[in-house]
Order: sequence, then C-alpha cells, then structure tokens
Amino acid sequence: MALNSEEQEKIVHAINVAENETSGEIRVVVENHCPDEIHDRATYYFSKLGMHKTTLKNGVLIYIALEDHKFSIIGDKGIHQRVESDFWNSTKDLMVAEFRVNRIVEGLVKGIEHAGKQLAKFFPREHDDINELPNDIVFGDR
Repeated sequence: MALNSEEQEKIVHAINVAENETSGEIRVVVENHCPDEIHDRATYYFSKLGMHKTTLKNGVLIYIALEDHKFSIIGDKGIHQRVESDFWNSTKDLMVAEFRVNRIVEGLVKGIEHAGKQLAKFFPREHDDINELPNDIVFGDR
C-alpha cells in the first residue's frame, strides 16, 4: 500500500498545523517493510534525520511499515522529561484504533495531532521559533 498524493498532503498538513503551536518537531517515516526490529528501525531514522539535534530535544518520529502493519513512536529526551507517563500509550492507542479499521492516514493524522497538542503544552511555540526540521514525509531508504 502506497500513499497517494492526497493522503500525503493530509499528513503533511497535520504536521504543519501541529508545529504551528509548538517548538517541537514531528517527522513521519513510511516504508513498506521493516527490515529490522521496529523500534530499532525507528531509532535508526531518528538518528539519520538528525532529530536528536533539535535545540530543546523535542523531536517526535512516527515510523510505519505499511505492509508489515507495524509502527513505532520515538521521542527525544526533552519530551520524556516533561510529558505525562501515558503520553506514548495514549498516542499509540488513538492510532491503533484507526489502523485496525484500515484507516492508515487517519491514524497517522490523529497521532500527529495528539502529539502536537501534548508538545504544545510543554514546548509552546515562541515568537522567534524556527522550523528546525523539514515537515515532509520520508519514504524509506531508497
């Protein structure tokens, strides 16, 4: 299953809207298959995309392997120090509810929206905030 241009636009729009309220950075990585353990693959992309280099250590990566029906959410240490203990589980649960009924894009959008709202509480957007990372979708290693 590939994402068509309309679906990609919905995801990027959700990232843009979320990041308008927070200094946090949200990235989405999509692959068809995950060649490694899912958390290891997400960690690989977190590093490869330089997400650990954000000023406030407040990057969130959502990695999904579409055909394997697997995903992982990774956040930087600045987030772990501030968010409530159920942050990751509540985000995951919102996404899984959509994924179970084959609403992949909606699940990604809900995860992005939820993460964005939580990030805005702890990392509100400042007047001089700069977008440290691109908001586009990353499509696997090619």
